[in-house]
Amino acid sequence: MNRPSRRDDCTSARAFALIRLVPPILLAVLLTSAAAPDRSLPKGVNRWMKSLSLRDKVAQLVMIPFSGRSISTQTREYRKFVHLIRDVHVGGLILVNVAQGRLTSRPEPHELAAFVNRLQRMSKLPLLVAGDFERGASMRVSDTTVFPHAMAFAAAGDPSLTRYEGEVTAREARAVGVQWLFYPDADVNNNPDNPIINIRSFGENPQVVSRHVQAFIEGAGSDRHHRVLTTAKHFPGHGDTATDTHLGLATITADRQRLDEVELVPFRAAISKDVDAVMTAHISVPALDPSGAPATLSAPILTKLLREEMGFRGLIVTDAMDMGAIVKAFGDADASVRAVEAGADVILMPPDAETAVNAVVAAVRHGLISQKRIEQSVARVLAAKLKVGLDRGRLVDLEGIDDVVNAPEANDRAQEVADRAVTLIRNEPAQIPLRAPAKTCFFLLAENHYSNEGLAFTQEIHRRSPDALVLTLDPSLPDAAIDVATQRAAFCDATAVGAFVSVAAARGNVTLPAAFAKMLDTLIGSAKPVTLISLGTPYLLRDFPKVAAYLTTYSTVPPSEVAAVKALFGEMPIGGRLPVTIPGLAQYGDGIQLPQTAAGPPAPPVK
Repeated sequence: MNRPSRRDDCTSARAFALIRLVPPILLAVLLTSAAAPDRSLPKGVNRWMKSLSLRDKVAQLVMIPFSGRSISTQTREYRKFVHLIRDVHVGGLILVNVAQGRLTSRPEPHELAAFVNRLQRMSKLPLLVAGDFERGASMRVSDTTVFPHAMAFAAAGDPSLTRYEGEVTAREARAVGVQWLFYPDADVNNNPDNPIINIRSFGENPQVVSRHVQAFIEGAGSDRHHRVLTTAKHFPGHGDTATDTHLGLATITADRQRLDEVELVPFRAAISKDVDAVMTAHISVPALDPSGAPATLSAPILTKLLREEMGFRGLIVTDAMDMGAIVKAFGDADASVRAVEAGADVILMPPDAETAVNAVVAAVRHGLISQKRIEQSVARVLAAKLKVGLDRGRLVDLEGIDDVVNAPEANDRAQEVADRAVTLIRNEPAQIPLRAPAKTCFFLLAENHYSNEGLAFTQEIHRRSPDALVLTLDPSLPDAAIDVATQRAAFCDATAVGAFVSVAAARGNVTLPAAFAKMLDTLIGSAKPVTLISLGTPYLLRDFPKVAAYLTTYSTVPPSEVAAVKALFGEMPIGGRLPVTIPGLAQYGDGIQLPQTAAGPPAPPVK
């Protein structure tokens, strides 16, 4: 028997303080085991429900992280999986690129699917497996179709492309053993200083965001043979924040009218399309809950607004419970109890899954949470498992994976999105298309030493201009090395700088490192024109408003690198339009339109 932790004791103390308020007769009802089967539920749900103890039911509400990488059965990490799945009976898994607190490389499809099959075989009930998949499966799995970030789809201006992304993502997800997509992002990014949403959003226009959210839901649900669950996130809207909730609690100060007109619009649109789940945000919204509690732990937001007022009947899943906005203020055990009290059905990534289960079980036994409340959430989780067919089969067909993932047609369409998204905001004097590529210095500013950022860009430049100078720099380089690179620009007639700037958990900002910013300022201060290509956030122009030309792709993925080079060489029309405002520099909908002026290079030989 597991002994409760000190944090469990805190939760129990709070439960005992409230239990005195519960009449004895009502308390007896609360503590009574499951009543007769609910005939309104699918038969499979009732069948599964009857096999579960209270502790099993609570465990079904918990999802634990895994990296998808194959690990030895002799490791502590593997034994922990066995315990949580075989003994604790957790309900699901979420795929993350982290293992034992360290970043890992993405698993390849067969490796992931084989590991999921292994875990499914040891589980009492089928496991619900989730993944963010915000750029398609490629966000977490290698060798799958690489789509750009959400904002690129909005810049391209065609929701049918977003619908297609939904179709492909659903097929590839099911092929590798994932049934639940934590996407689309329904946040309206109307704050240029947002350090964690940014290009993950479809933009600042709530109606445009709504159309793309609905398109993705439609696409993901279009094939009954590859059925997945979709999720609108992060409720009630994380776009107007300037704090990364991985680090601390963010607050939205807007009044209820503004929330109804902006933040809540895409969520209502998603609900109208029968989105399967809504993910909560770790943000405080005083206009909805004057207590200041994070939405994840707020009954006025999750139950009163989302359930009762907006009529949502699907799954409510918390954002990761190990994020700073939650653990710093509430701890593990109490936060899990509060989330269930508030109306959440699924507790995602609590720091200690078993502690979370113990705490919620204790809250039920002490009368703080009714057993009926637990069974409502369990019924939703089990119904979701039935919807994706886990009652009929939980294992992945390993031999069929290659027939589904990374299809040439899907990659061509993903490249089309990246091409159509490219947006030209400034071109004074006309620097794009490049006048003399062979006499242009190209600098690529990568986000870290271990990424492949810039590789596709470099290859594409050298296919067109073999003698061009292309240097990739990363923040780990000493200042002296960056200074030497900067000095080499003196030998070129012009300079093009491709800057990779995307959002990342716990970074806290979406800006260039100081050494790179200094380098760019030096180049801009010279007599030679600088073209800045933002491979990521469109707001980068705010930091370097004096560049001669500015191009943005809204994404850091290789197709966006290829699209940027094609735009620089005039090999495609430039037609993207800003889905956001760049304060003081560019308005929503801006974008210089240019025709194609050159043919592309010959296709590389097939190996």
